Amino acid sequence: MLVLLCIVSAGTTATQLTFDLDIPLSFFSVTSVPKLRWSSPKAFTLKPPLASVTFLILGLVVFGLGEAILVTAGVGVSPWTMFAEGVTNVTGLSLGFATFVISAIVLVLWIPLKQTPGIGTILNAIIIALVLEYVLPFLPTFETYVANALLALVGVLVTGFGGAIYLVANLGPGPRDGLMTGFQTVTHQPIALVRMILELTVVAIGWALGGTLGLGTVFFALGIGPAMAIGMQILQLRSSAH
Repeated sequence: MLVLLCIVSAGTTATQLTFDLDIPLSFFSVTSVPKLRWSSPKAFTLKPPLASVTFLILGLVVFGLGEAILVTAGVGVSPWTMFAEGVTNVTGLSLGFATFVISAIVLVLWIPLKQTPGIGTILNAIIIALVLEYVLPFLPTFETYVANALLALVGVLVTGFGGAIYLVANLGPGPRDGLMTGFQTVTHQPIALVRMILELTVVAIGWALGGTLGLGTVFFALGIGPAMAIGMQILQLRSSAH
């Protein structure tokens, strides 16, 4: 991973990166959130297009489902939850309040990154919380660690696809997704790479503060960026096909 990041930072174009098996890393070609026919013209609007709102809600529901699957798997929390656990260990704050404080700080970081909030920024917290509340009791659990690890991987992929849908709707990202799009705009690096670096940084800080590191945490840190980028590619292909 470090070698990969060094190659990218040295100026190698993302589309030239390949695995040793010559499998192209096509998701590294996604360098911005695409605008499709159902994307809102602007993030902050009092009269958003109905299609944009529909896809925003759909994307957030899928996003929340993915997070619920990751929680159900029980093999590691998301990097940002791990970070909040670390803050709790150091400060004595509750996990919920630590999460709130971190989100508030992230939103402040939007200012220099020139990120624009929208109804998606508000609905992000509301819809995902509702999905977690009402879907978690119905999700299956497995007795073996391997099965739960695979379930966590599915959760990351589902979360990434949901993220792609709601970000393409262009009605405002959630706090952490806005941090990703903001840094991507500033650095002009692929979305997948920017998100991986952000998540790995958060994991490192959370671990240093005493947060709990699990396999699901690693899956999320390495997989959420590529999953979002692949989701955006799929949406672009489906849109161009119609």
